[in-house]
Amino acid sequence: MARIAGIDLPRHKRAEIALTYIYGIGRARALSVLAQAQVDPGKMVDDLGEDEVNRIRQVLEAQGGVEGDLRKEVSVNVKRLIEIGSYRGLRHRRGLPVHGQRTHTNARTRKGPRKGTIANKKKASAKT
Repeated sequence: MARIAGIDLPRHKRAEIALTYIYGIGRARALSVLAQAQVDPGKMVDDLGEDEVNRIRQVLEAQGGVEGDLRKEVSVNVKRLIEIGSYRGLRHRRGLPVHGQRTHTNARTRKGPRKGTIANKKKASAKT
């Protein structure tokens, strides 16, 4: 079992897909890491040798910015925005979209599930 950056990579997936399970690594970065480590992207994680896993680990350590360090950096950046009272910080504090998206409709991911409307409350009280 390959364990890189504190994450157990799924055994029955290709290396380029399995690396995306690590926070901060997408498909493009996974391909570049595998190219630098001279590992075939189509190779299954089960078939990776110990030396290949070590080469991948070394490339990731040299690049930096994955998992815990990256999560900590992002949270510190958000806390700083909230502290200085910037517009983006206020949006983070209120749990609303930060990058200028509309909120009249949509934005359900940030706002959470819809609250019950007044019409629903009237129907509920009329039934009792």
